[in-house]
This record gives sequence, structure tokens and C-alpha cells, in this order.
Amino acid sequence: MNEKQTTEVEAAAFRRLIEHLDNNKQVQNIDLMLLADFCRNCLSKWYLAAAQERDLALTDDEAREAIYKMSYSEWKANHQLPATEEQMAASDAKRVAKQQK
Repeated sequence: MNEKQTTEVEAAAFRRLIEHLDNNKQVQNIDLMLLADFCRNCLSKWYLAAAQERDLALTDDEAREAIYKMSYSEWKANHQLPATEEQMAASDAKRVAKQQK
């Protein structure tokens, strides 16, 4: 593949990832963080950083909406569940383990 084709394939794969996450709203961000070490918020930050690296005007809210397919406040109100004690303990343990590396 040439560079243009590679970019097109990467963009298509990214769009498919966003679609997949949108179709699986039951998957909580904390679960993604615990299993894959990234979540929808991470994706929105990477999206924003990529825009800023290219001097494109984009706000944090706009980046989140691109990933969540709705405002972040709407996502939280309609889809985000409170983290369980087990999830919080696992998140804390993961954070501590990272700091010790």
C-alpha cells in the first residue's frame, strides 16, 4: 500500500472502532481501561491532539462528541453507570502498578 492508501485504511478502521463502541454502549469506560488501558475519553484526547498537531480548530467538547456520538454530558446521563467497588479497586491497583514500573 502507498501512504494515501494506508491513511485511508487507518481512517476506515478508526471509524469502524468508533461505530463498534457506539453499538456497544453497555461497555463502560472503566472496563475498557482495566482491560485495554484506554477508553473513549482516551480516544477523544488522541483525536484532539491529532487535530491540534495539524493546527485544526477543535475543542475538547467537539472531540468528545466525535467519539461518543453525543455530548459527554448526555453520554454520562444515559449510559455511564457508577463504578463498582471491585472496578475501583482494580483501577487503583493498576494505577499503583504503573507507578511502580
